Amino acid sequence: MTGSLIDYPSNWYSWGCDAKQGTTTPVTQWNGSYPIPINTAGPFPCLTYPTGTLRDLLDKKGVSWKYYAPTYTPQTAGELWNAFAAIDAVRNGPEWKTNISTPQTNVISDAQNGQLPAVSWVIPDQPHSDHPNGPGSPDEGPSWVASVVNAIGGSSYWKSTAIVIVWDDWGGFYDHEPPPFLDKAGGLGFRVPMIVVSPYVAGGTISHTQYEFGSILKFVEGTFALGSLGTTDQRATSIGNMFNFNQKPRAFKPIQSQRSLRQIMHEPESMLPIDSQ
Repeated sequence: MTGSLIDYPSNWYSWGCDAKQGTTTPVTQWNGSYPIPINTAGPFPCLTYPTGTLRDLLDKKGVSWKYYAPTYTPQTAGELWNAFAAIDAVRNGPEWKTNISTPQTNVISDAQNGQLPAVSWVIPDQPHSDHPNGPGSPDEGPSWVASVVNAIGGSSYWKSTAIVIVWDDWGGFYDHEPPPFLDKAGGLGFRVPMIVVSPYVAGGTISHTQYEFGSILKFVEGTFALGSLGTTDQRATSIGNMFNFNQKPRAFKPIQSQRSLRQIMHEPESMLPIDSQ
């Protein structure tokens, strides 16, 4: 059976290795023509991948990493969705205390204090996630992104850092471009935005290359000579062709934001799930 985990587990607010006993997670199953959802046959959401994850490749080569995310509180709304909470070797191992950094604003203070790792994942809190929050709710996603970018751009890391900003969905708008169907898990799906911030990308660059989420993985693998996970990174085109590392690094220009860095840093956590849809 070819399957991919989809949607939230059977016990709402029960995610990862701390999920309630008996929790299952829906999967897709290939029926010979297209994937169909199976709501009852999925695994308990505490996973061990045969090929490992990017974390395994980084650890093997001694490359530092951190996963910046909202505070994890098992079986409450705020803990959805911490990806590494569902990876058995991390959630039940020593790296949970050393490499999972909460709250997510730690990425800003680490940049300011010269403590960023070589590779970082940064997950926003729900009010900063760009999910619709109801009529009249402020759109704080752009201000959150600006704060992270400005913190790195104003630090010693600027000339050696690539910031890749992506969303986990396409925003619900109509897409006239039929998605390539490259696998038995649904293909690439709707197109999603990607913004690359770097002193080695020319301003205003628009890439017409077909990328996918595995393209970011492939770029990290190539940058640190990690080898390959042998998954979508094998077929994907690396985002490396967007960079010109022979050019003089561009000076950083701060991004305007509707909220100050101080406001972002001192805002209480919402304890809401990043995605409840």
